[in-house]
Amino acid sequence: MVKFIQKEEEKGRIADFVLKSLPEWFGVPESVCEYVKGVRSMPFWAEFTDGEAVGFIAMKETSRHTAEIYVMGVLEGFQGRGIGKRLFGELYSYAGMKAYSFLQVKTVQKGCYESYDRTNTFYEGLGFKELECFPSLWDESNPCQIYIMEVDLRKSIMSKG
Repeated sequence: MVKFIQKEEEKGRIADFVLKSLPEWFGVPESVCEYVKGVRSMPFWAEFTDGEAVGFIAMKETSRHTAEIYVMGVLEGFQGRGIGKRLFGELYSYAGMKAYSFLQVKTVQKGCYESYDRTNTFYEGLGFKELECFPSLWDESNPCQIYIMEVDLRKSIMSKG
């Protein structure tokens, strides 16, 4: 079950637990600390199974027209069960209610790491399209790929199969 989380300390606790459980994606402790601090002030949803958080997503406003998936994660043992899609569906609906025109997400470009290739395939499956790659935004071994999507309230993200 997906819940919208409002308490800053709960957001931080969930993000810390999930991100530290995913070292293949979030192996830099300083980055995890930055994400945990950042999510506290952002719209935040978490998926719970048997009362425990197994995934989350946080949204950041980047302009008055655009929001981004700031960070998301699903525990590895729960990946492939539709949790990420449900979390994204909540964020997408919220973005529409807040009248954002676009969503974006930054990730590592395809072809660099198998784990991020799966991440990119996930985003593409949601309907994101490649916008631009910044080869040295983060560092040369992690080229930053930006994906974008138009927000359209008339279509349901959940109907994408």
